[in-house]
Amino acid sequence: MTDVTIPAADGGGFSAYVAKPARTPAPGLVVIQEIFGVNRVMRDLCEGFAAQGYLAVCPDLFWRQQPGIQLTDKSQEEWNRAFELMNGMDQGKAVEDLKATLSWLRGNPDCSGKAGSVGYCLGGRLAFMMATRSDADANVSYYGVGLDSLTGEIPNISKPLLMHIAEQDKFVPPEARQAVLNAVKGNPNITAHVYPGVNHAFARVGGEHYDEKAADLANGRTAAFFKQHLG
Repeated sequence: MTDVTIPAADGGGFSAYVAKPARTPAPGLVVIQEIFGVNRVMRDLCEGFAAQGYLAVCPDLFWRQQPGIQLTDKSQEEWNRAFELMNGMDQGKAVEDLKATLSWLRGNPDCSGKAGSVGYCLGGRLAFMMATRSDADANVSYYGVGLDSLTGEIPNISKPLLMHIAEQDKFVPPEARQAVLNAVKGNPNITAHVYPGVNHAFARVGGEHYDEKAADLANGRTAAFFKQHLG
């Protein structure tokens, strides 16, 4: 619907796409980008969450490298640039930007005060990090990458976290997936679902590995989760 500028904790500011629901004040959602930036896929997701009754905000997390990145998954050149940006990201600073977005949301008169996060791919990893490093009220991680390197942070998770894990994720080896599943078992705040036979980004509409059945199941679980914890 519109773009805003959110001040960064360490100076400067970054743009964020905002989708406003029909009725406010409403719960807030920080929608965390994939490796392709705040592109049409992410904006459509924000609009979808707004239609469900959330004030949805998707911040530009590549702004420290190049503001306004909008790539697709349709060419090798774009994939190469996306990985370059992901590898160049300071994820600690990205989490600080997400926390700044969360704070902006909670201070917005259109927000009820409750706010969570939902992320996909790279954003799925960052949503997991929001669960370990922020006070977001609820967090959802779709096929987060590299989570096995973050298992030491799991004891910090004190708010509800929902995880959607692709069984055949080409970016997550089976042993890494199992290590994460074993690690989250001991925390009652975490619910993890594994989706059999699907690959990374199974919920990206129009993507190579989109699986409608699995996506609908995951999205239904996400909707129920946020309704329970943010509604």
